[in-house]
Amino acid sequence: MPTPKLSSSMFIGMSGKDIISFGSGQPDLPPPKRVFKAFSRFKNFKYGLIQGNLNLREALAEKYPKSTSDNFVVTNGASEALDLTLRVISKIGGKAKNKVLLSRPYYYTYPYLVKFAGMEPVYTDSIKGRINFDDFKKKIKDCKAVIINSPSNPTGRVESIDTLKKIEKLTSDLGIYVLSDEVYKDLIYVRENYFIKGPHVITVDSFSKTYDMCGLRIGYLWSLDRELINKITDMKAHTSMNTNILAQEMAYEATKTPRSFIDKQLKIWEERRDFIYNGLSDMGLDLWKPEGAFYVLPKIKNSEDFVWNMFKKYKVITYPGEWFGVKDRVRFSYALDIDKIKEGLERVKKHLKSIKVG
Repeated sequence: MPTPKLSSSMFIGMSGKDIISFGSGQPDLPPPKRVFKAFSRFKNFKYGLIQGNLNLREALAEKYPKSTSDNFVVTNGASEALDLTLRVISKIGGKAKNKVLLSRPYYYTYPYLVKFAGMEPVYTDSIKGRINFDDFKKKIKDCKAVIINSPSNPTGRVESIDTLKKIEKLTSDLGIYVLSDEVYKDLIYVRENYFIKGPHVITVDSFSKTYDMCGLRIGYLWSLDRELINKITDMKAHTSMNTNILAQEMAYEATKTPRSFIDKQLKIWEERRDFIYNGLSDMGLDLWKPEGAFYVLPKIKNSEDFVWNMFKKYKVITYPGEWFGVKDRVRFSYALDIDKIKEGLERVKKHLKSIKVG
């Protein structure tokens, strides 16, 4: 049977008996216990502020430099934050240079969000999963904005501080918007997160990965550009309106969680990283060692065939590299416990062996 056209909608949220999913970027770990306090004290279910609950924005402002609650917009996940920002930016300064630079491999929704905003994606290919700054420097000059994702989904790579500082200066000098997607900023194994600064920087984050609250869809964006914040808020008023107010109260409770919660979970992620990285390497696969997030992107020929066969024959879900802008690679998420990772790798090994024998 030929491999059908694969799409993310075929696998997202899928579960079932004996299915092992390396597909979903959804933490399996529990959220902080204190987030459930919101259930007992929250009684007001009227429309909320378009920009977001004030207490949550004030709590976020304590974590960002030179900020007040007015520097934030709380959104339906990080995806809405990116969507709204791109659509607003596309209207600023007319359609001249209405392009957005993306580094391949990229998160698979980026090109769609750029196109939905009426803009054109421009690509720079990474070197071993990290930005090629020389190529970046050439292509950024024709763009209005760039999306930076570090740690990266799908590679798990973390950009060097030196590269981020160069990007920071270059985009500031050129007046180019930087959308810094930092949803994995608390899941870095090699160093502390570097916070990109600048007059045209928009930081995007969410409570999904750090606090294991994916289904609540609480994200936010931050910028010192108050005019941009006001335009984004106005657009949100005419699209989705306010973000779920109860989920925002749960997110507010999460901001009060001690750092030890994150550190404890980071150790679990690092243990899983080592296990899956070593397991895939032992099979002879070529891959980069993740430095953050919870993904690996090994090189596997005919990746769509591999993904389909793993699902149909072995009940293992993975994502083809084509979704992320690269061929002959497959993304594995290790957001599942060690026992499932072990069983999943055994099935992968069995399939790879059958291909070589065949």
